[in-house]
Amino acid sequence: MISGWIELAIAFVTGVIGPIIVLFVRNKIEKKEKPDMVTEALKISELVTHRMDEIREGTRADRVWITQFHNGGHFYPTGKSITKFSVIYEVVNVGVSSIQNNLQNIPVNLFSKSFNALVDGDVIEIADFKDETTATYGLKYFAEENGTKSSYLFAIKTIDDRFIGTLGIDYTKRKTKLEDDVINNIMIHAGTLGGVLMSHLE
Repeated sequence: MISGWIELAIAFVTGVIGPIIVLFVRNKIEKKEKPDMVTEALKISELVTHRMDEIREGTRADRVWITQFHNGGHFYPTGKSITKFSVIYEVVNVGVSSIQNNLQNIPVNLFSKSFNALVDGDVIEIADFKDETTATYGLKYFAEENGTKSSYLFAIKTIDDRFIGTLGIDYTKRKTKLEDDVINNIMIHAGTLGGVLMSHLE
């Protein structure tokens, strides 16, 4: 009779309590392994903003900003995704106007000239928006609206060469011509930012 109770207790522990303990331990491990999305986003934001501040200080720029592409809804009646972009990061000097609020959920086709130029060449250099001989890629009106005298745009791409956004550097107080070594250095920064942003998206 006692041995029967022992067998029943063993069967209960093995069949019921054992799986519950395994499930409890597994949930604890998964909670530890699963990152906190808010904390992770804040860490990424701090890394990106720090890098942008370094760029702004190193180039003496007035405004540094980053756009990213995203899905902004669907076309009717096909249901095809509408590709849009938004300024998601921006650092500015004191007294310099922000462009972030004006560039949210913008269809990419409105800036197709500049985006196509970045896809093909990785960099757009506009040292003087008032110079009629300089290609402005459809950006002149927007620059005038925001008091931008010089602007440099860099493609942000992933390691497998996917175009995911733009790094922009603006000068509002003076026209500025950046040297080739500075341009090359910023391109390296853009490559690093591409890796950081892509790791967050994944």
